[in-house]
Amino acid sequence: MSAADGTGTWTWRRTWAQSIASPGRLVLGAGLLGLSLAALYALSLVVQLPMSDIEVYRAEGQAAATGGDLYGFTVTRWALPATYPPFAALLFIPTTWVSLTTLKVTCVLVNAALLALLIHLSCKAAGLRRAAYSAPLVLVTTALGLWLEPVFQTVVFGQINLALACLVLWDLSRPDGARFKGFATGLAAGIKLTPAIFAVYLLITGRVKAAFTALAGFVVSVLLGALVLPAASVEFWTRRMFETQRVGKVWIVDNQSLQGLLARLLHTTEPGMWWLAAAAVTGAAGLWIARRVHVRRGLDLWGVLATAVTALLVSPISWSHHWVWCIPLLAALIAHARRDVWRWALVAAVTVAFAARSMWALHHRGTLALHFSWWQQPLAAPYPVLGLALLAALAWWTRGAPGRAGAPRGRSAARVPAPRVDARRPTGSPTG
Repeated sequence: MSAADGTGTWTWRRTWAQSIASPGRLVLGAGLLGLSLAALYALSLVVQLPMSDIEVYRAEGQAAATGGDLYGFTVTRWALPATYPPFAALLFIPTTWVSLTTLKVTCVLVNAALLALLIHLSCKAAGLRRAAYSAPLVLVTTALGLWLEPVFQTVVFGQINLALACLVLWDLSRPDGARFKGFATGLAAGIKLTPAIFAVYLLITGRVKAAFTALAGFVVSVLLGALVLPAASVEFWTRRMFETQRVGKVWIVDNQSLQGLLARLLHTTEPGMWWLAAAAVTGAAGLWIARRVHVRRGLDLWGVLATAVTALLVSPISWSHHWVWCIPLLAALIAHARRDVWRWALVAAVTVAFAARSMWALHHRGTLALHFSWWQQPLAAPYPVLGLALLAALAWWTRGAPGRAGAPRGRSAARVPAPRVDARRPTGSPTG
């Protein structure tokens, strides 16, 4: 079932049907989304938007379709290579069936649709009332969400971050007893390796079957890649996956991972053991916090968010557009804000942080990012700072909560999160 309160798929379908029955609001929402997309197009006429990543994907699909050297080419003026597993290249083959211009337009529209889907999934996962994700409001929030920096960068580069976030969040939102739960997460890891951490999250929270199903999905993706592209598969899994330098420079402001923060903070291109030690501690602590949120509070969405943030922090490179998990984070914060002014102020502050683009406002060309002063450091790394703050807040929030060892593991306990309680029975908050 799809409804957040477990009453069935028909409930949210009815909500959308009722919202569609209000043509004025629907037209207003559609008009605002159209205006937002028109503004994006106008911006592309003034400032050339590269959409370079979609060109890489297209080249990968071409190499997979023709038997070319998947990891030997570079495209665009930035000489970008392929960095994803062979399975991803197979999925990119359809991008070669249309012209590049058609592909770029399609990519923008598909990403807008995926953003709307991610908003819908996030609101349901956060336990927001159905009115919060009615069709008109989803259209309005999609129009505004396109201008959040991670989403905007995903669109203008032609990235697949929104698709992967939707795939993982949809999969983890399903009840624990759902057939093949975890499989979609495994496939996502087969496209881009970082979602593999969600299989670890499933395992440490006691969902062993789902964790092994995720592993099965990943293995299927690897085997399919090896079956169709055997040479490329051997090359990727034995060599290319370890070549971080193929992805980009770790110290530039684009990199919003822990390694990027430390490289700029230490004024070095190679933070080395400092980063390895910090990543190991952060990874272990982040997964421990994710498990504790799930066990002690029973709110799986916060555990999923802690896992996502942990992955973004410890990954060698997390470009700013990888942080599209800001969408479910904002939905979760809104769900816990209620009538508390300070919590709404936190929602506003986090929204501003993801919209402000402070890292781009700094003079960062060339090696300037290695010479930032102390006060510029948080401006150059707003997302890892926020990520570390979130993990700390979740650790504090769960410090005195009792365990749920005896709690039932049925359908309601498995959802992401459990159904929102009545307003007369308020629960705690990670911020209060």
